[in-house]
Amino acid sequence: MRRKNIILTGFMGSGKTSVGLRLSYRLRMPVEDTDKLIERRAGCSVAEIFAEKGEDWFRERETELLRELPDRKQGRIYSLGGGTPVRPGNRELLRQLGKVVYLRVRPETVYERLKGDDTRPLLQCTDPLGRIRQLMESRREAYESAAHLVLDTDDMSVDEITEKIAEEIYRMKLLVINGPNLNFLGIREKSVYGAEDYQYLLDLIRKKAEETGNDITVFQSNHEGAIIDRIQEAYFDGTEGIVINPGAYTHYSYAIRDALASITVPKVEIHISDITKREDFRKVSVTAPVCDRQIYGQGLEGYLQAIDFILNR
Repeated sequence: MRRKNIILTGFMGSGKTSVGLRLSYRLRMPVEDTDKLIERRAGCSVAEIFAEKGEDWFRERETELLRELPDRKQGRIYSLGGGTPVRPGNRELLRQLGKVVYLRVRPETVYERLKGDDTRPLLQCTDPLGRIRQLMESRREAYESAAHLVLDTDDMSVDEITEKIAEEIYRMKLLVINGPNLNFLGIREKSVYGAEDYQYLLDLIRKKAEETGNDITVFQSNHEGAIIDRIQEAYFDGTEGIVINPGAYTHYSYAIRDALASITVPKVEIHISDITKREDFRKVSVTAPVCDRQIYGQGLEGYLQAIDFILNR
């Protein structure tokens, strides 16, 4: 599987640099510090940038850099400056760049690590602990909303943090969407859809999630708008692949088709029966063209084939 970028974020002193270096060795991936990248471009240190050009100028350079990073080769670790996720636009850029890991620490931990460090321009004040508390609280929502994974690291060693990230970071988040009447499995047309009920399908997918070590959420609705809302939600919640059985909406819902087209993750359209051997209207799918694959006629096993297809991508 292609290696994804890993983005380490958190307040200054949260351990991003140490964890980044150890993670680089553990996963054999190059690590880069975005502050250092900006310093090299500017020809001076972050402290000098703040003093001579101001924080706003520095934040603009951060955003410019984040826009450029996706064009680089994948499979890198990026350690971010503490304030990078504060801008809402930056948070979206980060989530598109790769897996974002928020190293969360208590203010007291940061203070103990940084007291006496005169290279941190934001902490040059008479009450650095109070300043740390104030800044961390103001940034809390930004850090959490940008992250795919949040780790409380105060009582963890660098090795423990590294192993936790290595364990969690490649766990994929998939979404299975079932459209109208799928909840009537085992009741509706058993000769076509089989005798197993909807709970059987849910158990089948749950077992697949456990076996593969991935997070697989199942959503079902008989309402077109609810399905569209869930697809749109997947754009923001870190979903990395979608399996969808649109039911009868397959044949005419251009609204669901457009929602699927908006999401760039791998997508598979699934049908329990062989739609090519049924009524003429069932042979037409308006949603399949915006999916990466269509599976039909494999019964409930088709769901597992669809999940495997996405995982193998």
